[in-house]
Amino acid sequence: MMGCMKDIQNIVILTGAGISAESGVATFRGPDGLWEGHRVEDVATPEAFARDPALVQNFYDERRAKLQTVQPNAAHQALAKLDAKWPGDLLLVTQNVDDLHDRAGSKRLLHMHGELNSVWCRFCDGRSAFEGQLASTPACPRCSQAGYLRPDIVWFGEMPYQMERIEAALVQCDLFVSIGTSGAVYPAAGFVQSARYHGAQTLEMNLDPSEGSFHFHESRMGRAGDLVPGWVEGLLREVGDERV
Repeated sequence: MMGCMKDIQNIVILTGAGISAESGVATFRGPDGLWEGHRVEDVATPEAFARDPALVQNFYDERRAKLQTVQPNAAHQALAKLDAKWPGDLLLVTQNVDDLHDRAGSKRLLHMHGELNSVWCRFCDGRSAFEGQLASTPACPRCSQAGYLRPDIVWFGEMPYQMERIEAALVQCDLFVSIGTSGAVYPAAGFVQSARYHGAQTLEMNLDPSEGSFHFHESRMGRAGDLVPGWVEGLLREVGDERV
């Protein structure tokens, strides 16, 4: 079991597909190995985009449109509350490309795998907020060139965003928490080892034990929407935050 929570100052939280699945967002890989009916290799690699850009653009257009039909759940809201109230350093790193953490109100947030509601222009290298349809080959909001936009998503074979910032936070954190992740996708799967090596306490909350469950000091099994709000309330209460 973990030690005294009153010693905790700096927190890093990693979230994965499990937290958004409870809001109705399809997990990255379903039981059949497919993502919304497609092989991941056909929609989530640079090679797939080069081979069939229309297929890839349509796929992400559909995912982007579906975001309008889902809402943040109790776990997203609880983490936003922790973000707002926690007096120390906190970094919420999500592997998810949806905007549910954003809509719940989290501010100290990093999308390591990109965002559905963002586009990357390969002509000017700029990134822009975007909620429309890429299949219609719109012009870049920054440079006005058409035909160069792609989803601002980190595909297999590409480097996740802001890894230096994440690694620095892992070195400094006193508590690392993983929520709704499989522990199968690197580099995120290795965060617990890095945090623990540098002395952090570690906790996972997941429907089932992750592939790296044995690296954690404590594992709590169940739905994120059930586990996370209680954990947040208990943490804030134990550290004596008068703003709770």
